[in-house]
Amino acid sequence: MHTPPGFEPAHVLPSPIRAEALAFAFSAGKLLVSGSGAQGDAPPRLPTWGELFAFGWAQAPHYLGALQGTGCVAVNLDLPGAPATLPAPDGWRFSPLRPLFFALPEPLLALAGRAFQIVEWDRTHRFCGHCGTPMRDKEGERARACPACGHTAYPRVSPAMMALVTRGREMLLARANRFPGGMFSALAGFVEPGETIEDCVHREVREEVGIEVSAPIYFGSQSWAFPHSLMIAFTAEYAGGEVRPDQTEIAEAHWFMPETLPTMPPSLSIARRLIDATAKRLRELPPGRRT
Repeated sequence: MHTPPGFEPAHVLPSPIRAEALAFAFSAGKLLVSGSGAQGDAPPRLPTWGELFAFGWAQAPHYLGALQGTGCVAVNLDLPGAPATLPAPDGWRFSPLRPLFFALPEPLLALAGRAFQIVEWDRTHRFCGHCGTPMRDKEGERARACPACGHTAYPRVSPAMMALVTRGREMLLARANRFPGGMFSALAGFVEPGETIEDCVHREVREEVGIEVSAPIYFGSQSWAFPHSLMIAFTAEYAGGEVRPDQTEIAEAHWFMPETLPTMPPSLSIARRLIDATAKRLRELPPGRRT
């Protein structure tokens, strides 16, 4: 998910918020959208700020910015005293983000991911992690500050690497234990303290499948709101070792030719873009040619 064309990020709430502003309202990590989710429903849409106000839920918004001139706000509906399970109004439902892939337009899905990360940060930083004092919004930036000890908390972003290893015209794809049956993808893992992103590529590949790689080349990045990751994708060359899945995270891993690929992640993911672009490049190599 990327910053949509025509979106101007901002964090200072306009006064007043216009009724037609789009509201990304979350409860228990789920986004409020129209419809029942049943087959045959009209495509889901987001509520406006005016509709959220009519529901009685126009509370503590975070301003995201404007999309093609229309304001966008993120709202955490799980305030203290709210029910553990918030009932949706008639004609509306709370949906996880993943089922909304290909249902919401891509610009709105990208902003929903941004809004979720801000709402999750807001939910988990109500109190100072140092002294326990209730936090306050910090003027002039998107941050929360402790009035007692001065500790400041910014929205969290966790960098992670993705590596697609090639060996000649072959690509190494793996099936994680958490994947649906039959789906394979590139290897991935979070950066640890003290590591560069390149260090992480070497370590994660070694830990997950037991091989060594060389020549990591940057491919691209993608914000991934599950819950607050920045996925940084690379290709890398096989440099030695035998593929041995760790069985803790990786159930199986195999070398695939670009003409015979297995089931892969959805096209909105950077994993799919990385695999498709690399497969296209490898198909153009003559048999037996090294990459």
